[in-house]
Parts: sequence; structure tokens; C-alpha cells
Amino acid sequence: MRLRGFIYAQLALVLLLVVSCVTEYQPGNVSIPPALIVEGLITDQPGPYLVKLTRTADYSYKSLNLLETGATVIISDDLGNQEVLTEQSPGGTYKTAKLQGIAGRTYKLTIRARNGEQYESEPEQLKASPPIGRLYYEYRYDAGASTNGKANGWDVYVDSKDPETPGDFYRWEWAHYEFTKACTRVYISGAPGHYEGIPCCSDCWDITRCYINCINIMSDVTINGNSISRQFIERVLYDASTRYYLEVTQQRLSKGVYEFFKTAKQQVLNTGGLFDSAPGSIAGNMHSVTNPTMAVYGYFGAVGESVSYVLIDRSDAIGPPDYTEPLYPASELATCVVCENSQYRTPIKPRWW
Repeated sequence: MRLRGFIYAQLALVLLLVVSCVTEYQPGNVSIPPALIVEGLITDQPGPYLVKLTRTADYSYKSLNLLETGATVIISDDLGNQEVLTEQSPGGTYKTAKLQGIAGRTYKLTIRARNGEQYESEPEQLKASPPIGRLYYEYRYDAGASTNGKANGWDVYVDSKDPETPGDFYRWEWAHYEFTKACTRVYISGAPGHYEGIPCCSDCWDITRCYINCINIMSDVTINGNSISRQFIERVLYDASTRYYLEVTQQRLSKGVYEFFKTAKQQVLNTGGLFDSAPGSIAGNMHSVTNPTMAVYGYFGAVGESVSYVLIDRSDAIGPPDYTEPLYPASELATCVVCENSQYRTPIKPRWW
């Protein structure tokens, strides 16, 4: 017993010495010059179009991007037409009012920051997108899924036709619209975990888009002039038995926009493995006029779009859905909430609703 106690005492002493020799590593702050980040597109679909401006912060702020407010933002074309965008609240996002993109014209973005710095994009020609020939879905049951809602699914595809001209590039986006009766929720005191909805002041639709791993792009290098067949868009899951309203947008990109999204996709999909490329800045088409050596990130592009929709019938699913209790308006609340028109919600009736 004494021997065992002696051994334990020696082990405790060794551990104490090891711990006392460990010094916490405190890396120094890494400073980088503040750089402008530009996000924006003009299309041949009705506007408004948005341009978002942010500025990189010092790493001591954990790379938080700061809103770039008070800038003068102008979109112009090769015929001399232009529009000065209006800054939206809370700032950093600038919106057009009347501008309509037209296929065949070339567009450029000009920015004059509040500190006097000026930036321009490289000119981008807007090319019309071929129409979506067919938008359809196929039911598929995945017996190995974790829930019944994920086991039942409807895979959505697009068929289209690539023009005869070489060097065409594409991107696909989707948006799901769902009618909502409540525009916000309030906690009801005395009822733990219970919320009631405050009704919308008008008709209102929630918008769901793809936000993670959703850069869906393609080059026509292997199919030039031929059909684009069974281009996968998304898998619709079984969270309700109602019909699922889906709008799909097909974009025809310039090579520059395509390369920008391609590089972004590669960096998003990197897993940190031994042979993954090191993360780095993604080259865009913006540059500083006042200081050509200054770094500018992001892209302003001109893309042609074709849009279509599909109503997905989910009544043929097996078993119950992963049902989410809807948030019905509270009857005792007399007030209402305005349905704001944003990326995530709109009072504007979807075009094929």
C-alpha cells in the first residue's frame, strides 16, 4: 500500500511539473489594410437590383466585415444611360429604382466611397439566357435516411439547350415561396416555451433559398451546342403534405463571373486535407481608380436569366412528414406587422402563385 501511495505521489508531482511548464500561446494581432468588398448583379429580369458594399476589418475584430455606408454607387451602360442607386437602411446596401438590364448591352459599376476613394468594375456584356425547356421532379425514397421527412424526397431537374456559340457558362438558383399568416412571434408569459404569432398587415410569403454549398455552375466546354439534360437543382424534403412552390432561375454568365464562382466553390468545398489548395483571396473584376495597388474583392456581373416554376405534389409520400407546427396569429392581438420586402420575405405575390 505504501508503494502504491508513493507511486501516486510521484505521478502527481510529474503532472504538476508538466502543467506548470505549459505556457498559453497568445498570437499577436495581425493587421491588414481595410479593403472594399463588392457584391452585385444586373440581369435582364425586372429589378430592382442590389449592390452590397462592405469593408474588411482588422483580424482583431475576428474578420468581421463592416458596412460601407455613404457611398455614391452608379450603374451605367455602353449607351451612356446610368442610374445612381439609393442606399437602404441600415446601410451598406444600394438599390436601383428604374434601371432595366437589356441583353446585348455592356454594364459597369462605379463607386465613390465616403472617404473619396473611387472604384470601377470591368465592363460586362449581358448575354440572354436560353429558355428553361423543362423543369420537372422525380420522387425518390431513401430508406437509410434519419427521419421520414428526409427519406421521402423529390429531386428537381432542368433541361435546356446550349447555344451553338462556344464559351457559354451557366449558374442555377432556386427560391421556395410559402404563404404565411404571422409576420413575427411573441412570447406568452405564464406558458413556458409558448409563442403566438402577430399577423401580417397584408398577404405575405416567406422565401427560402439555398445558402450553403449552393454554387451550382456549369461550362459548355463538353456539350457546346447540345442539350443540357437532367441538371440537378435541389431535393425537396417532406416537411408538409402541401404542394411545394419552387421558382428556378437559369443564368448565363460571362467567363469572369463563372471563374469567380468556380474559385469560390472550390474554397467552400475544401475539407482541409493534405492536398487541398490553401485558401486565398478570390479574384474579382473590381479595381481602385485612385490607388491601383489597393486590393478590392468581389464581383459586379451582368447576367441573362430565364425563370420557370414547378408545383411539387407531395401527397404520394410514405408515412407522416417531419411536421412543423405552424405559427398561427394570436386572436387576442389587435395589432399587425408590416410584411417587409426582403430577400427572405415579400408582400408581392409570386408570379405563378
